[in-house]
Amino acid sequence: MSDHTSVTIIMIEDDEGHARLIEKNIRRAGVNNEIKPFTTGSSALEFLLGADGTGMQHAGEALLILLDLNLPDMTGVDILQQVKQSAGLKLAPVVVLTTTEDRREIQRCYDLGCNVYITKPVDYEHFAQAIRQLGLFFSVIQVPEAGRA
Repeated sequence: MSDHTSVTIIMIEDDEGHARLIEKNIRRAGVNNEIKPFTTGSSALEFLLGADGTGMQHAGEALLILLDLNLPDMTGVDILQQVKQSAGLKLAPVVVLTTTEDRREIQRCYDLGCNVYITKPVDYEHFAQAIRQLGLFFSVIQVPEAGRA
């Protein structure tokens, strides 16, 4: 059951324009995986943590979480904390997307276990580079080989 091609990308982003841009960048990077969009932290956490709040229903599933820090109902930092404290989710890579350049906030995200931090507006080169940096992202996502249609 170690089929690495079935990574689901969880996108937690309340700004529809940004969400579309991010999706476009993901597709442009050659990633065709399913993207599940959430516009609020609570709906995303409900899905991620599951009915029992442990996240165990996703244990063994490959998830990549794209997390906007500024959500209408809670901060992305809270979500990051809950994801990383959850037994079933703590190994899921988290890419934080935000408009802030605040060093302390960035440090806090890394302390809590985020893998990559990207400032918005997301510029494609940056995004592709971050995805490449996340070697683990490539180990779980199927990327079409050059020269093969």
